[in-house]
Amino acid sequence: MLKLAASTQFDLPTLGKSMHELLCALFPLPRSITGDGLRATISAINDILPLNVSEVPSGERVFDWIVPPEWAIDEAYLEDEAGRRIVDWRESNLHVIGYSEAVDAWFSLDELRPHLHSLPDRPEWVPYRTSYYKRDWGFCIAHRVLGTLPEGRYHAVIRSRLFPGSLTLAETLIPGESSEEILIFAHDCHPSLSNDNLSGVVVAAHLAAYLREQPTRFSYRFVFAPATIGSIAWLARNESVLPRVRAGLVLSLLGAPGPFHYKTSRAGDREIDAAAKHVLATDYPGSCLLPFMPWGYDERQFCSPGIDLPMGRLTRVPNGEFAEYHTSADDTSFVTAEALGEAWLACLRIFEAVERNQYYVNLLPKGEPQLGRRGLYRSIGGYQDVPERQLALLWVLNQSDGNSSMLDIAHKSGLPFRLIGDAADDLEAVGLLALAASARCQMKP
Repeated sequence: MLKLAASTQFDLPTLGKSMHELLCALFPLPRSITGDGLRATISAINDILPLNVSEVPSGERVFDWIVPPEWAIDEAYLEDEAGRRIVDWRESNLHVIGYSEAVDAWFSLDELRPHLHSLPDRPEWVPYRTSYYKRDWGFCIAHRVLGTLPEGRYHAVIRSRLFPGSLTLAETLIPGESSEEILIFAHDCHPSLSNDNLSGVVVAAHLAAYLREQPTRFSYRFVFAPATIGSIAWLARNESVLPRVRAGLVLSLLGAPGPFHYKTSRAGDREIDAAAKHVLATDYPGSCLLPFMPWGYDERQFCSPGIDLPMGRLTRVPNGEFAEYHTSADDTSFVTAEALGEAWLACLRIFEAVERNQYYVNLLPKGEPQLGRRGLYRSIGGYQDVPERQLALLWVLNQSDGNSSMLDIAHKSGLPFRLIGDAADDLEAVGLLALAASARCQMKP
């Protein structure tokens, strides 16, 4: 069973630095929902975490979707009549709309404008744009540069290909004592965007690397796939796995400063919801709780009505609520090693709460058992303050009637979950507490 000590057990600065270094290495790879940039990303993760990789062929139906053709790009630029390059894809892969069709032609500025995308309110930044399912082409450009273009003719070149290929899925399963699974998903398709979502990718990869070395109650499955079409493809191919999913998290936007935001599952009252709410409230004051809505990231696929998994989403500031979202300003300097390390630990704390969330019965429920002679209570009375550890012991004894889980007790007491879990372990060790055997005491995942 996963059991964490205080956060001082971990060298978070070193861990955060390792995650940031991986993020920087992945940043320039030309990712999309298909293609070699995506495969190169998976290959780099595979260096620290063994992954099972599968390819979903273009044209395969996955629920109501069709896997699109694969996209490859070799070169792209926009130049004026003097041969001066205004935009060059090799400087930033955000400069080309994702899935742009090939073009090699001259245009007047007026003809070109519908194919140029900028941010008037952020004139120095380049936007991120895609056109996966509608044939189009275009460039993304800083508005300051766009405003300097004189009338004239411009040479637009995008050397790209759309062809029957495949979409890449990657995952790893870490066996635990139980075949019940905790599912973690991170989308891996965004190019040159650090917070969205390389932060989620590197946090997930380092979580998996750590959990491979730990004894756990549940099994852990980590899935890396493109947003929307990737999660849908994985779900379509893995319906037999879904009944084993006890809890899950979609991880994204975890590297930039800002409070944690937890978005609940579709039902809003699943075990993962209780665990995340409590851990964030007690260990990370200022965190925010968001109700489920069918908009955002891949939680909307895992929580679609025909799937309805007990999965929430953990981010810092949510998508669309920070200025750098989907722009070139979401670069490697926007995320910090400290934020990544803190997010990694927050996820572990949530997993720990799910793992240790069991039901107990007090074996001596008539009056309080004498804790002092069992070494669980300080010997001198009369103090006005009650140390949290002793208060946790009393809460667990009082509420352990077989009908309240450890998370229920933690919520009622307002104490950090690890204190409640440790109190239960101590009481069980001296024979005052036992796991509840009744099926009515088992929480639905």
